[in-house]
Amino acid sequence: MSSRRLTTAQALVDFLAAQYTERDGVHHRLIGATWGIFGHGNVAGVGQALLEAGDAMPYLQGRNEQAMVHAAVGYARRSGRLSAHAVTTSIGPGATNLVTGAALATINHLPVLLLPGDTFATRPAEPVLQQLEVPGQGDISVNDCLRPVSRYFDRINRPEALIPAALRAVRVLTDPAETGAVTLALPQDVQAEAYDWPEEFFATRVWHVRRPAPDPQELDRAAAAVRAARRPLVVAGGGVHHSAAEEALAAFAAATAIPVATTQAGKGSLRHDHPADVGGIGHTGTATADELARSADLVIGVGTRYSDFTTASATLFADPDVRFLNLNITGFDAHKLGALPLVADARTALEALTEALAGEHRADPAYESEYTGAKAAWEKRVDAAYATPDPAARPTQAQVLGLLDELVTDDDILINAAGSLPGDLHKLWRTRSPHQYHVEYGYSCMGYEIPAAIGVQLAAPGSPVWALVGDGTYLMNPTEIVTAVQQSLPVKLVVLQNHGYASIGGLSESVGAERFGTAYRHRAADGGFTGPPLPVDLAANAASLGMRVLRAGTVRELREALAVARAEDRPTCVYVETETADTVSGPPPAQAWWDVPVAETATRPSAARAREEYERHVTDRRSHL
Repeated sequence: MSSRRLTTAQALVDFLAAQYTERDGVHHRLIGATWGIFGHGNVAGVGQALLEAGDAMPYLQGRNEQAMVHAAVGYARRSGRLSAHAVTTSIGPGATNLVTGAALATINHLPVLLLPGDTFATRPAEPVLQQLEVPGQGDISVNDCLRPVSRYFDRINRPEALIPAALRAVRVLTDPAETGAVTLALPQDVQAEAYDWPEEFFATRVWHVRRPAPDPQELDRAAAAVRAARRPLVVAGGGVHHSAAEEALAAFAAATAIPVATTQAGKGSLRHDHPADVGGIGHTGTATADELARSADLVIGVGTRYSDFTTASATLFADPDVRFLNLNITGFDAHKLGALPLVADARTALEALTEALAGEHRADPAYESEYTGAKAAWEKRVDAAYATPDPAARPTQAQVLGLLDELVTDDDILINAAGSLPGDLHKLWRTRSPHQYHVEYGYSCMGYEIPAAIGVQLAAPGSPVWALVGDGTYLMNPTEIVTAVQQSLPVKLVVLQNHGYASIGGLSESVGAERFGTAYRHRAADGGFTGPPLPVDLAANAASLGMRVLRAGTVRELREALAVARAEDRPTCVYVETETADTVSGPPPAQAWWDVPVAETATRPSAARAREEYERHVTDRRSHL
């Protein structure tokens, strides 16, 4: 048997370069590139291996370890989970900085390969720099904090252990039901140790991404449930996009006239102007979708995990006899809410269910007229929120979205994750294509947007990519602007300045916490933060990191700046201070509840009033069994 003598790190890089995925007859390189920040623990191992690999494994330089994972996640999502990135870090803080990004990837079922350096396997001297010592557990390192947020975790303490671990890692990365963050912790001495590797380890491997078909009996029960329903409603989740099931969903909706509501991850499953699309569902949803949910007798979940925002904290599906039918690739999610499960790939299941119904079921024409009429009424509310009657006025956040709505085409991609923007986008945005709406709301991680835009731009080099961020989110993670400049990536950054955490400020007020600690202002004499805004210039900060910056103070200036930014071929930032007062063009309020427990006892009247309101809502919560 022939062999090749390489270090463990060299062998890993060569192995990864030979891995491919295949779905529907189309091949993709599994690991498109490796992000890395080098320090002791990976500079002489994986760093040296990447240097030797050259173009066989492209290298991307990051500025923050968490941000590198976000960029990798953005790339994987835009690539349909068929291609991913690896991320290598040093030991210690470099490794622990991966935890937030790993949690985000795993919660959203998006593949990313994490390669943190680790302390010495041979323990020649202890403690080494940045080593955590646990007196009762000598085999623990800080990398163990990645275990609960990884779908697969292994520590490679001997070179030969890499062979089974690498194969298992790739199996998880390419498994549509199990994928998420995968961690291979690499002790720094093992990375540099040479070993005679069998040539077969480096052979090109193509991993088939399967489309499991539904069980015939489950399919029969599902079709019967649809036929019996009077007011069915589809809830489309991220699984629709993951399985590229958009056309299958459109065909199902056309055949049955069943309305389709979407979660944050599922938005864009149908175009906004599709007759069956009724918009977002849940706490941040449309009145159309939420009213249909309250009266639905059958909820057909497609690729959704039913987060509390989707179910309005178990208060939304109010019909006493409501039942659930869940099409999901994981049995765990398919059985939620006491549902009839249809465990299968979303596209395969939708096609099979459409065929099983064979034109035998179509929603009542009166029901169809009801939801199409409600949709038209909601669109008028969107028009009102987007309207800009005074071009010389400072724009509201909703008007910023409206100006983007005027400008973008099917090719544009909008990225957001946290603050009040996800709610406004879910309610208002008119999605034109399956990839356009990229809102990370499984973890809703502040600081995701800018690095994710880089990953998305790498995956879709011809698309205009917009990162929409508030000032609070911007301050969490602006450093990857430097990476965008270094890579000459024409990402478009829209910074909305409202001098604080507007979303959590509103939530704070609603639960009786009086917006405590949510504003970016000088401390006043009484200890509160009621003084003037801080003299912080985020536009100047973005410019100092290498972006072209366009400042817009009015609706007219913003319209012009957005058009200029879209045409730019370099990283460009549009900076605008938004109007925060209530106006006629503000977004519609929440159409459903969200459970945030309020202090049961308090001396301040605001908290007491909020508790009374909370107790009124919590009685609507129910279990679906």
